[in-house]
Amino acid sequence: MHSTASDGALTPEAVVNAAAEAGLAVIALTDHDTLAGVPDALKAGEAAGVRVIAGCEFSVRARWGEMHLLGYFLAGSDPVARFLEEQRAMRRVRAQRMVERLDRLGVAVTFDEVLAEADGGAVGRPHVARALVGRGAVTDVPEAFQRYIGWRRPAFVAKESAAHLGGRGSRSALKFLRSQGVDAIEVQHPIHDDERAAELDQWAEELGLLRTGGTDFHGDATSEPNRAPLGSIRVPETWLEAIEHLHVARRSTEVTE
Repeated sequence: MHSTASDGALTPEAVVNAAAEAGLAVIALTDHDTLAGVPDALKAGEAAGVRVIAGCEFSVRARWGEMHLLGYFLAGSDPVARFLEEQRAMRRVRAQRMVERLDRLGVAVTFDEVLAEADGGAVGRPHVARALVGRGAVTDVPEAFQRYIGWRRPAFVAKESAAHLGGRGSRSALKFLRSQGVDAIEVQHPIHDDERAAELDQWAEELGLLRTGGTDFHGDATSEPNRAPLGSIRVPETWLEAIEHLHVARRSTEVTE
């Protein structure tokens, strides 16, 4: 789930309150390249009776170009903080290059307008899209992606460091990811139909990978396609328990060492 700490439409507190209204007991706040929204989300979770797991969504290189890697139970240690700061800086550069391409296309939008949409959060393409809407260059966010900043559109800029598996998650690809230290795969996601989810679940079992899932909620149903309404995807509690057990075991090992 994402908040205004990155490219979500709701504040961390509002995300938690929306989760409570949807009847969710546990959520993970996984903003792009930042943990800035976690403290407010944790505080709101205590008040609303929703457990909040500190997470983050990183962009990393993959064989096919880019993959989003989710980290859970994260702490803002110095190495993590420095890495996230570097990633946020790269996001700003990417957005600025998109604005430059839009300018060459004759689309009047400024980088300051994009930053205003981000309002201090980690900058992402939805902020560019919202700035285009504000300028009247497009009627809504989906049109901005379709005409200008979506994949292979004229103002699209690829990330220098390289998403959800979709059709790219072959058994061999998952085996490779496991060899690189990936602990779990996202089985349930809006882009996975029942057949695809069942296939990924089977491969996870065969390869000894844990499972995750979620709606990729951004708080704004019109931001991008392939996102599901809040509460529409619910994962088994056993999936969370397995990930938490792994986290606790590793923390225990770090302490004893």
